[in-house]
Amino acid sequence: MTLLFVAYGSIYISVVALTEMASEFGGKRAVPALAYSLAWFGGAVGGLAMGPIAERIGVRWTVSFGAIMAASGLALASQGEVWQLYLGHGLFIGALGNAGINAPLLIFTTRWFDKNRGIALGMVSSGMYLGGAVWPLIFERVIPEIGWRQTMVYFGILEVAIIVPLALLFLGRRPPEPAEDAGGLGMSNKSPMGDLGLKPNTMFAMLALANFLCCVPMAMPNAHLIALCGDLGLSSRTGATMLSLLLGCAIVSRQFWGWMADRVGSLITLLVCSLAQAGAIAAFSVTQDEAGLYFVAAAFGLGFSGLIPTYIFAVREFFPAKQASWRVPIQLLLGGSGMAFGGWFAGYIFDLFAFYAVAFAAGLIFNAVNVVILAFLVFRQTTHRRRQQPITAEAAVA
Repeated sequence: MTLLFVAYGSIYISVVALTEMASEFGGKRAVPALAYSLAWFGGAVGGLAMGPIAERIGVRWTVSFGAIMAASGLALASQGEVWQLYLGHGLFIGALGNAGINAPLLIFTTRWFDKNRGIALGMVSSGMYLGGAVWPLIFERVIPEIGWRQTMVYFGILEVAIIVPLALLFLGRRPPEPAEDAGGLGMSNKSPMGDLGLKPNTMFAMLALANFLCCVPMAMPNAHLIALCGDLGLSSRTGATMLSLLLGCAIVSRQFWGWMADRVGSLITLLVCSLAQAGAIAAFSVTQDEAGLYFVAAAFGLGFSGLIPTYIFAVREFFPAKQASWRVPIQLLLGGSGMAFGGWFAGYIFDLFAFYAVAFAAGLIFNAVNVVILAFLVFRQTTHRRRQQPITAEAAVA
């Protein structure tokens, strides 16, 4: 959790400094928003390679390498040219940096924990939201004093100084070998999807699509809440505090969603989280006052936080453990792609219409399709389990 807390501070510099950076790039908010998006997308794509690499060389080395690459990306992005900003975020911070930290840690958390796996995933993955809750408050005070470029350089140095020693000291232990079952349900490697009656890859593709769709609206408040507050006449400090409240609520509620997933399963948990996120996104599109935005931000944080770790939980619930090294990164790829698209898309829509209500309304459409897919999977799971219930002796006699 601490490693992810530090690592994901790197992507919030461009969020806090979005309006300042946009003024240097022709007033277009899509430019710094795209840098934020590229960091998410690069981290998702890079996870496809970093998961298997960590299997071979160990988590400590991929995490250490990731910290050094992220610091290099921040140094490159701080030079100020648009291509340097994009390359620094997309390749170095994302594909080589955070990918080497996030994907291996989440994959191996699913193996380090069998009992209460959902809570463990929720706690570890909360590190990125803890970073989002803390670092914007710090950056909001530092950036006006030294500028966003120098902030990037100093944070890169801090990231290496904290992450590399922790990784080398505490990540030496390898997780146990994958069990023969698919997860907590005890399903065999040959028929891991037995309780939905779907082909494994069909189910996996539906989960991946749902992951992308839910992460598009998820990224919008995370990337644009501070800028939205500025448009409404609120201070950047208020916006940073509001973002911290949003992500602080996500940290707390993520433990609840993990507990819920352990008890009722991943699909029902995903559906409930998605419905909660949809309600908050709809509220963002119509809320204009400070008190209302604080309430909606808190509600959004409480709702959306369970989605990403529960998709990872679903991989271990429905598929063999030995497939986690490639199935988990693919889920992270689709989720990160949704975050990347949503962060950029909201900035693009704002540049077209000069307000965020249209962007949030578009995000709500993506969320609605996600709800349809998850509702179908829950329905399929419920009906198929009823068909698979054993016939009682009384029914057989009848």
